[in-house]
Amino acid sequence: MKIDLAFGKDGLAVELPKGPRYTVLEARSATALPDANAAIEAALDGPIGRPPLIELARGKRSAAISVCDITRPAPNAVTLPPILRRLEQAGIARAQITILIATGLHRPATAEEIQVIVGPEIAANYRILNHHAREKGEHEFIGTTPAGTPVYIDARFMAADLHITLGFIEQHLMLGFSGGRKLIAPGLAAEDTIKVLHSPKFMREPAAIEGSIQRNPLHAELLTIARMARHDFMLDVALARTREIAGVFAGEPVASHARGVEFVRQALLERLSEPVDAVLTTAAGYPLDLTFYQAIKGITAAQHIVKEGGRILLMAACEEGAGAVEFVERMRDLTSYPAFLDRLSATPVTIDQWQLEKLALAGRRFEIHFYVPGLPSPLAACLGPFAHSTPEAALAAFTKGLRGGAPVAIIPEGPYVLAQVEESVPA
Repeated sequence: MKIDLAFGKDGLAVELPKGPRYTVLEARSATALPDANAAIEAALDGPIGRPPLIELARGKRSAAISVCDITRPAPNAVTLPPILRRLEQAGIARAQITILIATGLHRPATAEEIQVIVGPEIAANYRILNHHAREKGEHEFIGTTPAGTPVYIDARFMAADLHITLGFIEQHLMLGFSGGRKLIAPGLAAEDTIKVLHSPKFMREPAAIEGSIQRNPLHAELLTIARMARHDFMLDVALARTREIAGVFAGEPVASHARGVEFVRQALLERLSEPVDAVLTTAAGYPLDLTFYQAIKGITAAQHIVKEGGRILLMAACEEGAGAVEFVERMRDLTSYPAFLDRLSATPVTIDQWQLEKLALAGRRFEIHFYVPGLPSPLAACLGPFAHSTPEAALAAFTKGLRGGAPVAIIPEGPYVLAQVEESVPA
């Protein structure tokens, strides 16, 4: 059986070994709206749990809007104009509107990227500022959550009278789903806050996984932080695979986000009647599989349908190698998954350790194989004997010893597939 996998820019065609019973899980997609602009206008004028945005803005002197950075395909250039128009119609001067790029701990957006993020016209006529998580002096301390997280939020956001976020909703490896509250923390939070949110305290919570919201303590913590930061209004969208807008959710942040999550869950969730013995997955190809850091999401998304002790094979190009400097340094400590987790428990949190922590948590439960040719050899060696140099060798090792007819899932587009076993579908 031959299958085409999302891999790098050009894809990868592989011949699957005979023996297992293969099931291919294709990415499901919501249908693009026939008139997205009209849907956005209607959502802003008839939001969930809030008065129309123009009424909410009346009497306010200033507004701050948090938007996704270049790593997320949020259609800000489409969603921003009707919001900005309403703010100005309500009496907020253009000079008093600040658009903040919610970088979290990512690097600042370049001038060229800002053109892409918000569109050339908005970039030329509005104040667009990068968030800098490592600059603690640019943040305001607004308190400590009941769970003990110190909350530092970008002072420029906090200084505004009206706080708005723009994002989009998709599955997220530890928050359940992106969007909403994530545009405040970690998006506009200081490093001290982000490190706590990405520490073992939350990373090892069983419900801090893809598709999990109601029982997810990290989701609850971010809602608490968003309330502390006076999250007034949000507009999130759901996207079709074409990146066209498939759903629009605006208004009171908690209720609107919940409505959007339910829409995405119903549109995308693939339900299996029983777990499989093994799963072959990807990181959805370019640009998501440019680095090993991002490619790990293919593993965490696939693990929910594998039997305890089963196998996972990740195929990802990783043309830019491992990832940021901090991630590379931490990866060199990956001698074994249990030892790595023990080491994290005994040392202060460092930037980017959380992605490896999620990998190690999966590696403690499953036999994980890799075909990641762009990962430098010294780092590939950290993955042990299951890092393979060719797709053929990876597939042979991955299927070796599986019983005849063993159920094996193939996920050609990796984390674009939201799959769960029927009895374990989270709320």
